[in-house]
Amino acid sequence: MTATTHPPTVFVTAPRLAPAGLQRLQAAHCRVLYLQDGGGEAEVAAVLARESVDAVISRTATLSAAAIAACPTLKVISKHGVGVSNIDVAAASQRGIPVYVTPGANAQSVAEMTLGLMFAAARRIAWMDAELRAGRWSRAQDGLELSGRTLGLLGFGQVGQRVARVALALGMQVVAFDPAFDPACAPGPGAVAGVRMLGSVDELLPLSDVLSLHVPLNARTRHLLDAGRIAQLPRGALLVNTARGEVVDEAALIDALRSGHLAAAGLDTMAEEPLPAGHALAALDNVVLTPHVGGSTPAALAAMAGMAAANVLGWLQGSPADPSHCVNPEVLR
Repeated sequence: MTATTHPPTVFVTAPRLAPAGLQRLQAAHCRVLYLQDGGGEAEVAAVLARESVDAVISRTATLSAAAIAACPTLKVISKHGVGVSNIDVAAASQRGIPVYVTPGANAQSVAEMTLGLMFAAARRIAWMDAELRAGRWSRAQDGLELSGRTLGLLGFGQVGQRVARVALALGMQVVAFDPAFDPACAPGPGAVAGVRMLGSVDELLPLSDVLSLHVPLNARTRHLLDAGRIAQLPRGALLVNTARGEVVDEAALIDALRSGHLAAAGLDTMAEEPLPAGHALAALDNVVLTPHVGGSTPAALAAMAGMAAANVLGWLQGSPADPSHCVNPEVLR
């Protein structure tokens, strides 16, 4: 690592960055470039090929291997969030470029969205709202009371831990499995009193009256919840997904919702985003949908922007961020 001696150029792969991050970059005299509204993978690659970019703050657009290779001046990448499935981390590692994330910055907002979707799915809130707006007094009285039910958390990082505390206060039982957690290391990181950690996803599912997903998308978790595993859930269970759509086999999910094996689902993320017009999920009245905004409150956006800016500036200025924020720490050695 060599500290940058010239005012650095930082490319934000979105049309804007919250003031909490932009002000940090401006204080360091950075030249800040933005991806134009609607821009995607090709536009990201074009900017990196055209400009002498020192750092990328990555939002939702894909940062491909070709884009990384196109920019010889690129030194550091920070995700604006924690999910790096849109970044070719292997390509960055080959170049010795660290990829940082902003852990915890949006955890409270995502946890609150999780709870909102859970309540909405359990009590058919979105369906009743639509019925009333259409002039029909449709009083659904078959909602699921959550107290006394079991919440299963697939993934037990900062979001899952926050959801667990609220669920326990509601009177729910909470069980959790985290693919990155070794039960032999119990009580493990982020232990929450009252939560029972389990040793496998197959132990978790049959116990989960409500299943909430909080795992990153990677080779191990893609379609982790397939048709066979959905079938392991109790009949009438609820599914909440504020993680990544591709963690679930969407065709199997739709089948389970149509058959009644799953009573309802609350989804902030889908396999294809934006959700195509006429998609089967949008036709189901037992599904609550939001457009991947769980971590997009002003408070969360400010925290992610500030931490992402600190990540890239720390590297460029010779004072790198905490190594635990780096997803490819081998390049730090």
